[in-house]
Amino acid sequence: MTINVPATSGLPTIGPYQLPNRVILAPMAGVTDRPFRQLCRQLGAGWVVGEMVTADPSLWHTRKSQLRMDHRGEPDPRVVQIAGGDAAMLAQAARLNAELGAQIIDINMGCPAKKVCNKAAGSALLRDEALVAEILEAVVAAVDIPVTLKIRTGWCAETNNGLRIAQLAESAGIQSLAVHGRHREQRYTGQAEYDTIAEIKSRLSIPVIANGDIISPEKAAEVLVYTGADAVMVGRGAQGNPWIFQQISHYLQYGERMALPTLIERHHVLKEHVAALHEFYGDTMGVRIARKHVGWYLNDDPRFTQPQQRALKQQFNALALPEMQFDWINDAMAPDAATRLLAKGSHAA
Repeated sequence: MTINVPATSGLPTIGPYQLPNRVILAPMAGVTDRPFRQLCRQLGAGWVVGEMVTADPSLWHTRKSQLRMDHRGEPDPRVVQIAGGDAAMLAQAARLNAELGAQIIDINMGCPAKKVCNKAAGSALLRDEALVAEILEAVVAAVDIPVTLKIRTGWCAETNNGLRIAQLAESAGIQSLAVHGRHREQRYTGQAEYDTIAEIKSRLSIPVIANGDIISPEKAAEVLVYTGADAVMVGRGAQGNPWIFQQISHYLQYGERMALPTLIERHHVLKEHVAALHEFYGDTMGVRIARKHVGWYLNDDPRFTQPQQRALKQQFNALALPEMQFDWINDAMAPDAATRLLAKGSHAA
């Protein structure tokens, strides 16, 4: 049965920006760098959110922070996500990022990583509603650009306080809310639940974005209908499949799946993505970063069995130079890839 969701009317507006569609790239540390954000934009993401940046400006001189804060050449709006546990520091970080060109500030209260939660940041903040309110009010007051928020449904199943946090956010002046349908203790395991998102949407007037397990056009449509959310946010579903954004948008508009990318299209996108990684990070680091992305592309490539995918990842991970990676990609994207790469005496030898 086709689920019809209007895609051209009622598009959410956040501050002065209207989303061109209802599909957003979720912020993912170590994944949504500038090359990946730009690629997803080109392939249909309505907008994208940068990697989480620490709210402590004393750490911004590090290479990691400098790369995460690089938004050169990106179209509007430039969304910067900040994370921390101190209201004054988060407010200062918001001001400084706005001065550096951020057009929307997103506050992270959803990250489940231990190293973030151990610093009373990310989803750990959901345990302290008074601190949440203090942070939101301080950041909103600090800047004259829109401030948004990303949360989980709560810290654990027993303290599912997503609705209360959402109401605090709206009262503080947060202009949109993204909700991952898991509590922190689930991390990324089990099934996302959408009842909490639906309840939050029914009680708020600001745009609400549903996140969690959005891995297909059909799932996106189902979640939009079930929750009433204004948009969906795609995270892991985009890893190795940046085409998911245009696929979801097409399905929402026409009620049918668009054709999958051809092998030629996949070849072109993969080469361009890896080239952008090399340029952005430099040859040494770019080669390393490319390995995980190519691994995700292989996971999504139906031409290969899982054992073949594992063997191909091992081959690619052993390559140490950019030109070696491009030669391998050309072989992998050829019609006779299995013969070229998996035969005895190939790259794996």
